[in-house]
Amino acid sequence: MEGTKANWLPIFVFVVASILPVLRANIAEFDEVWRRRAAEAYNRTLHAYEPDPLKVVMHFNKNVHRHINESGGVDMMMVNSTRRRLGKKYRGPCKVTNPIDACWRCDPNWHLDRFKLVDCSLGFGRKATGGKGGRIYVVADSSDDDILNPKPGTLRHAVIQEEPLWIIFKRSMVITLAQELIMTSDKTIDGRGVKVQIAHGAGITIQFVKNIIIHNMKIHNIVEKKGGIIRDSTTHCGLRTQSDGDGISIFGSQDIWIDHVSMTRCDDGLIDAIQGSTGITISNGHFTDHDHVRLSIRPCFSVPTTSTLATRKCRSRLLSTTLGEEMVQRMPRCRYGFFHVVNNDYTHWKMYAIGGSSHPTIISQGNRYIADHPYAKQVTKRECPESEWKHWTWVTDGDIFLNGAYFRASGDQDWARKHPEKTNDIKPASATLVVEMTKFAGRLDCKKKNPC
Repeated sequence: MEGTKANWLPIFVFVVASILPVLRANIAEFDEVWRRRAAEAYNRTLHAYEPDPLKVVMHFNKNVHRHINESGGVDMMMVNSTRRRLGKKYRGPCKVTNPIDACWRCDPNWHLDRFKLVDCSLGFGRKATGGKGGRIYVVADSSDDDILNPKPGTLRHAVIQEEPLWIIFKRSMVITLAQELIMTSDKTIDGRGVKVQIAHGAGITIQFVKNIIIHNMKIHNIVEKKGGIIRDSTTHCGLRTQSDGDGISIFGSQDIWIDHVSMTRCDDGLIDAIQGSTGITISNGHFTDHDHVRLSIRPCFSVPTTSTLATRKCRSRLLSTTLGEEMVQRMPRCRYGFFHVVNNDYTHWKMYAIGGSSHPTIISQGNRYIADHPYAKQVTKRECPESEWKHWTWVTDGDIFLNGAYFRASGDQDWARKHPEKTNDIKPASATLVVEMTKFAGRLDCKKKNPC
């Protein structure tokens, strides 16, 4: 046994050393601090790996069906769905339409126990606890004037603290970031109770960290920034290159939950998750773009390595989300890993909705796909010859296709039947309920002492 351990150690050191030059992102100077963070993040990816993703899929589907039963069954939800008036804001009594929201939204005292939100997460990001148990940090200043010495009370000052924090906001505000906002681990950014926007500046960077929750915000008009010396913790400043213009960039990070976030018009991607990022749930989002910008939502890439030690460890879920006007492609685009795309409403795309390369496994369940472009009917796109992708497992299960939309399935279509001990014959919610389940997608207008 001791000999075996001794043999693994040099291989592990080699692998970490081999990936460090690749895992640079916008880091201009890969100093000792960033090297340590990269190595720690790589190790967390190995430990965060969920070896049986179908267990997580079935856990989510089971919660969905429990919520449907508690809401009066499919017929009652269908009645409510047909009453929805598109383009009209709902003004009736509080109602919840999916299991995540059922956990907290209609409690008028939600503001007295913000940490309860943690108990509501589902999917691969369900382990994210953010700043639970830490201090409540109140952002009272919307400025971002000092990148090297952020002012106390600003969002930048909050996210660089090296302790768990639950970050809330004193009032409604628009925050224009002078440079990318680099977060440390164990943070929740909670925009409930006010209207918080990150807009007209840089975006949020989640790099080589863990345990992040971003909730109830609007992120829009994100642009590239030139970079420079930026403080990334209370004890370290680093030289950064130009940021890409992503709304949220997740790089080599683990246990991330993004919920009730509205996003539009980013120079690059809305959400970009790459390089070993794993354990991600994106839920209740509302994603649109009105300027025909090429958009990207890529929940997960694998850790690049020449060794089998770091295999394809990525697990991500996109659920109960509306992907709407002027969306072009990559919703998501996947490489390696396992992706569960469930109960989402795809109302527009100009090229394709779901794409991939490098052998990802994609399970599409209970989604509604509406093709709105005369020359873009296919939901899927593979970036390699058919002789290769025909072996990839891409499954459509219970999806609805309208206006000529179609999904090119491939690989093993009997994955559920072959694994009854994992699936237990539990299906996602019917795609006919997607309109109802996504009714309250995006940022919520929450007020204290009232249901959201």
